[in-house]
Amino acid sequence: MLINELSKKTGLSIHTIRYYENLGMIKGLADEKVKSNNYKHYNNNTIERLEIIIEAREVGFTLAEIKKILTSWFETTESKPETLELFHAKIKEIDDKMRYFKQTKRLLEKVCEKIQNNE
Repeated sequence: MLINELSKKTGLSIHTIRYYENLGMIKGLADEKVKSNNYKHYNNNTIERLEIIIEAREVGFTLAEIKKILTSWFETTESKPETLELFHAKIKEIDDKMRYFKQTKRLLEKVCEKIQNNE
């Protein structure tokens, strides 16, 4: 499929897909027989990769972390422990943020209470 179809299937803009391709996270294949255009074709594996990128971005992974995940998931079998370690680190990061936000929420609630009581 061409990039415009890939864009429609994933909901990502063509610009974003090209950006991920420039980072080496996905790869399109040019038809070597056709010299008149630079069209690249993408397979279903590319959709799967982009879905992983989308989901990983939603939960807070950086692009560098996502690139490691993609490499581990699709290209090697030896770095699965590294990927698991990366996931555990992200879980810890999320837990830390949750603690921080809960603490901030409690503080704001106290301030609101003081304002309501005219203190």
